[in-house]
Amino acid sequence: MCGILGICGFEDVSSELVNGLISIQHRGQDAAGVLTYSDGRFRMHKGTGLVSQVFRKVDMSVLEGNIGLGHVRYATIGSTEAIDAQPFAVNYPYGIAMVHNGNVINFVKLRKVLNDVYHRMVETSNDVELLLYTFATYLQEKNLSHIGIEDLYETVEFVQQTVKGAYSCITYIKGKGFLAFTDPYGIRPLMMGRKITDKGTKYIFTSETAVFDYLGYDYVRDLEAGEAVFIDMDNKLHSRLLKRKKEAFCVFEYIYFAREDSVFRQRLVASERVRMGKALKERVEESGVKPDIIIDVPNSAYFFASGLAEAMDVPYRRGLAKNRFVGRSFITPNAELRKRVVRQKLNPIRDIIKDKKIAVVDDSIVRGTTSRHIVHMLKEYGAKEVYFTSASPPVKYPCIYGIDMSVKKELIAANCTIDEIAESLGCEKVIYQTLEGLRELYKDLPICDACFSGEYPTGITKEILAEIESEKLKSDRV
Repeated sequence: MCGILGICGFEDVSSELVNGLISIQHRGQDAAGVLTYSDGRFRMHKGTGLVSQVFRKVDMSVLEGNIGLGHVRYATIGSTEAIDAQPFAVNYPYGIAMVHNGNVINFVKLRKVLNDVYHRMVETSNDVELLLYTFATYLQEKNLSHIGIEDLYETVEFVQQTVKGAYSCITYIKGKGFLAFTDPYGIRPLMMGRKITDKGTKYIFTSETAVFDYLGYDYVRDLEAGEAVFIDMDNKLHSRLLKRKKEAFCVFEYIYFAREDSVFRQRLVASERVRMGKALKERVEESGVKPDIIIDVPNSAYFFASGLAEAMDVPYRRGLAKNRFVGRSFITPNAELRKRVVRQKLNPIRDIIKDKKIAVVDDSIVRGTTSRHIVHMLKEYGAKEVYFTSASPPVKYPCIYGIDMSVKKELIAANCTIDEIAESLGCEKVIYQTLEGLRELYKDLPICDACFSGEYPTGITKEILAEIESEKLKSDRV
């Protein structure tokens, strides 16, 4: 999962790109980059680390341009080295730059075809290189002196047909225009906004609507599954549904990944989390436990916990203090680092938890590393009993679409019963939302719940799953 941003207009966009990336920094902390276009060439700066670190000493005047792309990276597969940072660009045909959010699942086959058939050397482990080369390779077969919008739509449709997986892409084609498109299932989010200026309308595309709030753009709409939106050199907007399958929007955006003030499919993330929290009441009552207080695992679980507390009429308390200057433990690349980050990030508030029966609510339980450490700290600080409560169902299957849980043997619910998980975590009870309960909440919105159900919307073979797991294990060793 990454964060992407693209802006086209009539004035310099470089500062907007950097500030916009800061507002979606939570979507990726491994690397950041910005590319702009002016005076007939691309200007780019990217590197590893947070946005503030990558651009701390950059003279922004060297990135001036009226068109630009930005990216924050979270490496689910592949290295975290600077060579893998986005954006990416090629100089033929025309000059094409691209950023993407998602995960390509047929990367082994694509890499071989691009290398052996089209003689394009794939130099990195970043999926955007596969998307970009596939796009450029098909486009170069056209009559390059007469490329029109239909040619671009055909090219996107070829990419959608050839590249399997989840992806939202933003692209600029020199001398032709600005292009955004989604995979046929709409798994990854992409939203369009605009700003009316004295010089004309500026358009923006990004992973979350929070960017619009920060930069002063008006939300227009979410791109649909399999859609392409093109802005030509006259700033005229065109759109078309291309290769479209049954929509399967990633429900984990609501559960964990997105900011609470972002909106997807006309649903505010904060409100969705409260709704999920209230739906946990039935699960907690079924378990027979009666907590004295309900606390959350900061920060994504606050709205789940407050919703549950309201529904059960049990006091909500902030039982864990958070150090806001430590990154997200879930997207830390290995178990030892995750454990260290949790200890640095969270500290129990002794007087609140001492001698209490506590229902601690988190968005999910994936590997169990973070959950186990939290239970240990709560018990160490005097909690009488701990009931670890997950707002989502058991994560039993690898995510192959860009969330860092792509190895089944690392998923605690894939290898243990609920009672065994409770024993492993050291708590009195583990309580999960059910898959049926989650689906009932989203019966009016087609979602991807493959990590809970094993039902992958794109389909999956044992060979591809093995390749993904192998690549993930390889990158973890780097």
